[in-house]
Amino acid sequence: MTTLVDGLNRLLRSVPPWALYLVLALPAPWYLYQGATGGLGVEPIKALEHALGEFALQLAIVGLAVTPLRRLAGVNLIKFRRAIGIMTFTYVFLHLLVWLVLDVQILSQIWADILKRPYITVGMAGFVLMIPLVATSNNWSVRKLGPRWRRLHRLTYPAVVLGGVHYVMLVKGFQIEPLIYLGVILGLLALRVRSLPRLRPA
Repeated sequence: MTTLVDGLNRLLRSVPPWALYLVLALPAPWYLYQGATGGLGVEPIKALEHALGEFALQLAIVGLAVTPLRRLAGVNLIKFRRAIGIMTFTYVFLHLLVWLVLDVQILSQIWADILKRPYITVGMAGFVLMIPLVATSNNWSVRKLGPRWRRLHRLTYPAVVLGGVHYVMLVKGFQIEPLIYLGVILGLLALRVRSLPRLRPA
């Protein structure tokens, strides 16, 4: 097992982070092509929204799994964490853009939906939390903020939880898939909490 993990880590070290950006960018034009050619069914806009949002949530889960994978399995994906985070935000933004431009289209209706529909309110709250994260996902911000950078990036946790809750709330009727996503998110967060150093009693 150790030999397998070591071999995997050597392979990962040989892959430049920019290659992951290219790979993760591929689904977006494919989804757009599918929507334009009828491959997304009778409601292509809704299907496109769903595909972009679900892929964003999957990437967010991968981002949460980076640290547990290193601690529990020895697989080191740390060098790719920034790329995963930035591409997660990119797909959340595309998901939001499709909703704004292709679905709702009317500015007053957009604001009304945010205020009146709880699942949209929750989704927008998660998106807002992601803005400072992506804005500081660069070496300059890490140097400038120092220890505060790590504290700021703990916003990742509530942002991903809100994304999972948003998915559960938007589906009609009881569906197991959104609950699985939310369960995986909560499980990964529980692993992270358990790994935090405990405060010593005074």
